Amino acid sequence: MSGNRFSSFVASIPPVTKNLIIINLIIWVAEALFPRFASFIVHHLGLHYVPATEFNPVQLITYLFIHAESTPLHVLFNMFTLLMFGVILERVWGSKRFFIFYFVCGVGAALVQELVWSLTWMNDYIGILARQNGLTADTVREIVHRELAAGDPELLSAMSMMKNSLVTIGASGAVFGVIMGFAMVFPDRPMYVMFIPIPIKAKYLMIFYGVLEFFLGVAEIDMVAHFAHLGGMLFGLVLLLYWKKKGTLYSGGFY
Repeated sequence: MSGNRFSSFVASIPPVTKNLIIINLIIWVAEALFPRFASFIVHHLGLHYVPATEFNPVQLITYLFIHAESTPLHVLFNMFTLLMFGVILERVWGSKRFFIFYFVCGVGAALVQELVWSLTWMNDYIGILARQNGLTADTVREIVHRELAAGDPELLSAMSMMKNSLVTIGASGAVFGVIMGFAMVFPDRPMYVMFIPIPIKAKYLMIFYGVLEFFLGVAEIDMVAHFAHLGGMLFGLVLLLYWKKKGTLYSGGFY
């Protein structure tokens, strides 16, 4: 692509989508070039568990702009997906509405992740102790509850460290919400998926993604925050249904 064509292409991207992509890429490049900066920014701006001492409410938004420097495909996939679908939605809705939608999905994803942590962190902690000590989970759970009742400072310190170790970063939750938005506005638009030679309607592809994320989250086969992805989709869906009820789903106005 020549310089003029590239400049014209960049200029054609609506402002919110363009600035989100630029900010995410700049931060990722800075992380890749300066490892200490990467550690600092994840530590302070990544999303922590609310009861953890390192949690800050601003992290509900800042985590959306941070991706691990060791996984370039993560940031590239998110930004490519945002470019593909965000451009279309921002042109349909206008920049203000798209901005609101994106961050509702992102914050919603964070809230769902917080809920998941609240339901799972203690069992995860007990599981770690059980494996380390060759004991059953029930035995460790009994010991932990007994020591908590006694106020064991070492246990309290270890549990605090466990809470602070829970960190999520990345724009995926908001991006999955954007995909949901596209599927709602253009439900019958044919989509092509790698290795599948036939087009699939956007609404069916969105259902597939949702089911897949749910089962991946339940299976816990990797370190990806699949329930946060579902949270972005869920909060996006609620907002989309509200706009549809108001009759404003296909316009830039709110009323």
